[in-house]
Amino acid sequence: MIWIVCGLMFVASILYVFYLPGKVFLGPEKTRAGYLRERRDAVYENLRDLNFEYKAGKVPDADFTSLKSSLQDEAATILAEIARLEKNPAVQRGTRS
Repeated sequence: MIWIVCGLMFVASILYVFYLPGKVFLGPEKTRAGYLRERRDAVYENLRDLNFEYKAGKVPDADFTSLKSSLQDEAATILAEIARLEKNPAVQRGTRS
């Protein structure tokens, strides 16, 4: 009798853990432009943090200059690609990131 109860509990626990409802919400589909906007926001936040750390005296001048330059270059590249995608929206439809 105990084996039957244990078996039923095992089956019930497996069903509880691995059961998927009929419709699963996967979230909105990401486009290349959406990904680039998220990346742009992250780069801007990194620039703000870098400026804050520099003003607090935690980052040396040479490191600040090189990090700021690389982040600004990355931001410019991202903005250029966003502008290109907004000019030609057909380009971004086929890509999924």
